[in-house]
Amino acid sequence: MIAQPQKAIRNRILKTTKKVAVLGGGSWATAIVKLLTENKRNVLWYMRNEQAIAHLKKWGRNPNYLSSAQLKKKRLSLSNDINSIVETADVIILCIPAAFLDGELKTLTHSLKNKVVVSAVKGVIPENLQIVGDYLHTQWQVPYHQIGVIAGPSHAEEVAMEKLSYLTIACQDQKQAEFVASLLTTSYVRTKISNDIFGTEYAAMLKNIYAIAAGIAHGLGYGDNFQSVLMSNAIREMKRYICNVHKLKRNINNSAYLGDLLVTGYSVFSRNRTFGNFIGKGYTVVAAQAEMKMVAEGYYATKSAKLLSINFKTRTPIIDAVYAVLYENKAPNKVFLRLSKKLD
Repeated sequence: MIAQPQKAIRNRILKTTKKVAVLGGGSWATAIVKLLTENKRNVLWYMRNEQAIAHLKKWGRNPNYLSSAQLKKKRLSLSNDINSIVETADVIILCIPAAFLDGELKTLTHSLKNKVVVSAVKGVIPENLQIVGDYLHTQWQVPYHQIGVIAGPSHAEEVAMEKLSYLTIACQDQKQAEFVASLLTTSYVRTKISNDIFGTEYAAMLKNIYAIAAGIAHGLGYGDNFQSVLMSNAIREMKRYICNVHKLKRNINNSAYLGDLLVTGYSVFSRNRTFGNFIGKGYTVVAAQAEMKMVAEGYYATKSAKLLSINFKTRTPIIDAVYAVLYENKAPNKVFLRLSKKLD
């Protein structure tokens, strides 16, 4: 039985009239806002950039990300005051990059523990090596049944272009998962639910690292034959990793795991693959980041994943190779030649 206070909270937040907030001003935030407003949801939207807010209020477009996406501006309540947004909302969707999430939330003066908090973040909090779900539970006392995860396989760019896309909504509470899925389901976005909040979060973090590896290989001139072997080894490495950090019966070939890995590893929209491609072509990390003008989550995730793999004693040759290139300044061509001999 669920304790009465918790049950009351759950019943309250499941009502369709509840207020939904999106935190973050990037591509995924913009795509999710598009889905919410198309489902006739009024959206509380926090972003730091005052110029972007002014532009959105006037034109209904985010000038910095997915600027071709026309948003229903009458349904938007925009603010650069995170506290006013969080205080008002019942459901909060996090779209702030993992590397910056802790810093943003530290400015909060309002509690999150009575909110439904859904992570669209694909990374690990670098300050404590926690996935977002664990971070919300331990640092903000959000009960696990009120924590959700939005997983792929989907790129924000294709969602904005209304290409047929698929999302997996993970939550330990099936009704919560169904509720969040209903917020995001449209004629061109299909959703399914899962109870694997831990596995989907770790998979979302790892696939960005493997996409960097794919990009480095492409930049070095490796062809499709090698890429197929790399991705085959990556999904097996992902399975080992996730099983070691959180044992649960799951099918690693499902879309939230393998599908998300493939779209991130191969798509021209993948920021992490693009970042890796620059590295493979000889750019430094700083130069590649400057060229991108966007956050490649996999760069930050690589360090966290490497440290966690040591803690959990997991064999991770692909993560090790990416770490050696990004954080130990090893030559990509030599590192990937050694890696190629470890793949099968």
